[in-house]
Amino acid sequence: MSFVNTKSTKADEVLDKALQGERLSLEEGTILYQSDDLIKLGAAAKKIMQKHAPDNLGTFVINRNINYTNICDTYCRFCAFYRTAKDADSYVLSDEVIFDKIQETIDLGGTEILMQGGTNPNLPFSYYTDILKKIKARFDITMHSFSSAEILKMVEVSGLPLDEVIRQLREAGLDSLPGGGAEILDDRTRMRISKLKESWTKWMEVHDVAQRQGMNTTATMVIGFGESIEERLLHFIRVREQQDKTGRFTAFISWVYQPDNTALKGTRATAVEYLKNLAISRLMVDNVRNFQSSWVTMGHKIGQLAMEFGCNDMGSTMIEENVVSAAGAHNRSDKEQLIRLIRDAGRIPAQRDTQYNILEIF
Repeated sequence: MSFVNTKSTKADEVLDKALQGERLSLEEGTILYQSDDLIKLGAAAKKIMQKHAPDNLGTFVINRNINYTNICDTYCRFCAFYRTAKDADSYVLSDEVIFDKIQETIDLGGTEILMQGGTNPNLPFSYYTDILKKIKARFDITMHSFSSAEILKMVEVSGLPLDEVIRQLREAGLDSLPGGGAEILDDRTRMRISKLKESWTKWMEVHDVAQRQGMNTTATMVIGFGESIEERLLHFIRVREQQDKTGRFTAFISWVYQPDNTALKGTRATAVEYLKNLAISRLMVDNVRNFQSSWVTMGHKIGQLAMEFGCNDMGSTMIEENVVSAAGAHNRSDKEQLIRLIRDAGRIPAQRDTQYNILEIF
């Protein structure tokens, strides 16, 4: 199907180019953002999705976010979760509490633990390797854990080089890295919202080192910080270029900044803005197979609609999550509800593991 006709617009020509399998430039991505035809953008993104995932499955994983500590010295202005060590409600979870949460996850059919916390300067590197070894000795569970910021904090407190830190984490039981902390992969907005966070090149370096050691990782993106269209497009292009090098990003996940209880404040991006950005990301990042819907930040209905804008995955049941909920996102789903949402969106529900292997079709 071609979108080009005698009355074609510049956006039609760009969409037709994407559908022909050609790669889009920053300038062509800008033309797509200038288009007001959301339906046409979504239709093209869905067609690209179907090239990667033609089976009409809507996948999901059963996992749990364990936020093992809220002590953090990065002080991101957009975060409502972090505390300093002096705050009365700061914490580091005991091993026993972490084990109980993992057992509960397994009892609910879970296969993945996303362990993620603040950049706690008081935890030695041995804390991370020890807890991974203890978890792996007790449970058959995939550890998809630690953001690039946490990894770089481990580099700082240990004095070890990055590749050695990742090697030791892998040996201790770390299976893959989430894309947390990517926010916007360009330093102008990045430094405005979080002066102490690593540059976008350091975020990418962590993923590059992990991927070159054989680990898969995911790529994330958060919009709504007041970033420019060019910065969003650079984000897509930088993920795409890294994927060309290693092919080890298993998924691309974008969501919308949640402003409640944050120092940055501001307003939420609209559902239209989210869906438009999602569709364009699917068209620009042409070499990542899986795109996740962000029903956690956008709600169930927009989460379902995202399946028409390029997503083939509904993410996770997210048994527990404390970071975006602290900033105002309180959507929750259990397994049965996710299956129903996927089926009502016209897809065949399927539970997957972290590496997108299908475990069960419903």
